[in-house]
Order: sequence, then structure tokens, then C-alpha cells
Amino acid sequence: MVNLPLLMVLSFFVGILGALTGLGGGSIIVPLLTLLGVPIKYAISTGMMICIATSSGSSASYVERELTNVRVAMYLEMFTVVGGIAGAVITTLISAKLLYFFFAAFLMTSFLGLRGYLGKELPEVERQDRVSAWLDLKGSYYDEALARRVEYKVTNAIPGGLGMFVAGLAAGMLGIGAGAFKVAVQELLLKMPSKVSSTTSNFIIGMTALAGTTVYLTRGFIHLDLVAPIAVGTTLGAMLGSRILNRFRNVTIRYLFLAVVLYVIVQMIYKGVMAPW
Repeated sequence: MVNLPLLMVLSFFVGILGALTGLGGGSIIVPLLTLLGVPIKYAISTGMMICIATSSGSSASYVERELTNVRVAMYLEMFTVVGGIAGAVITTLISAKLLYFFFAAFLMTSFLGLRGYLGKELPEVERQDRVSAWLDLKGSYYDEALARRVEYKVTNAIPGGLGMFVAGLAAGMLGIGAGAFKVAVQELLLKMPSKVSSTTSNFIIGMTALAGTTVYLTRGFIHLDLVAPIAVGTTLGAMLGSRILNRFRNVTIRYLFLAVVLYVIVQMIYKGVMAPW
């Protein structure tokens, strides 16, 4: 039996980390639940529900302060929602043991991809591709840590969209919102600043998770008595995280992101090795 009051407290800190890093909380709560003895498929379905709570708790504040690029989010959501539904269907059909290794391998790609960008504060885009320019994918925000307004342009719209489809597929399969991969795609391919990629990822996560949750709900993998206390904790944590994000430098956010991802990778590999077929 899971200690629900303890889970609510832990979920509060998960919500803060999810809001700061753009992971959406699911990447952290899923391994946490498996560590507490919750079966992986139930943990994944709960993680999908928590992604909705984290996204709702943080997105309103980010949009209000222009940290989220809504135009880019709407474009990318077309790809992630389709992938999310397909991924959720796949999860209900395959072995639970395989999911642990899929989870670890998926996060490893994000870790390795962003590792080389640790010291870079802001990306540089001299020229947009035609599709990105036609869609007018650009924006600006006031960076409190840098004490100036940052303007940026988004590029590689088509490859970025395909990458987000893969992220949606993983989100549906793993119940994590795929924030790790979404942030990596937005920074490495679309060339978005870390804070914007984190906040835009949080915005997208809610819609992707909602699409995948419908499949889990019809298959009976969602237990509201488990979801409810976690949702309360993560929503409150996400609201706090959204208030303090802009005080950190982009480099700090990237280091925090990679630290959390590395921890989750180790946990998932361990659980995968120990899990029965």
C-alpha cells in the first residue's frame, strides 16, 4: 500500500522540477511510483494524468509572461497528439519489462544530445528555413537573469515536427509527457532558448497527455485514488516552479534538466533488470 500523504509531499517537489525543466513531472513520478511498488503500466497511466496537472499548473503563468511560444506550441501539438494516441495503444500490448528499457533508452538520447550545449546561454539562428519563416515561428521574452529582452527565431520546422511525433509516441508509451525529448528537439533542432523550450514543452505536454490518457482510461489502467493526491501535489509544485523559473540562467536550467534525466535513466535500467518477464 502506497503512503498517500508522503506521495503528495514528494509530488509537490516533482511539480517544481517538472515546471522548471519542462519534463512535465511524468518523467520523475513514473520511476518514483515503481520504486514504491506500483506496477509499471499503472505508473505510466498515472504519469500521463500528472502531466496534465503539471501543464495546467504552470502554463497559465508562462503564457502570461510571454515565456511560452504559443504559435510554436500549436504547430508542434499536431504531431505530438497523433504520436501520443499511437504510443498509448502500443503500451497496452507489450511486455512491462520492455517499457523500463524503452524509457531509459529514450531519455539517454536527450541526455547525450544536450550534453554538448551545457555552457551555451542562448542559441544563434542567422537565417530561418522557408517553412519556419512562412509560419512566422519567432518570439521574444524578458529574461530576468540576463536583465534584458531576448529575441529569437525558430528554424527547421519540418524536422522538428517529425521529432515531436516521436516524442508524442514515447509520451503515449511511457506516460512521461516526453518532456525530455521535446526539450531536446526544441533546443537542438528548432534552436529555441532553454527557458522557452522548457515552458513551451510544458504547454504541449498537457494536450499530448490528454490524448494518450483516453486510451489508458478505457483499458482500466487509471486509479483515481492514486492519481488524486499526486495531482494535487504536482499542481501546487508546478505553480511555484512557474513563478521562479525566470530567475535562473538558461545554463542552470539545462544542468538541472540533465541531472534529473540522468537519475531517472539509472532508476529505469535498474528496475528493468530486476523486473520479471
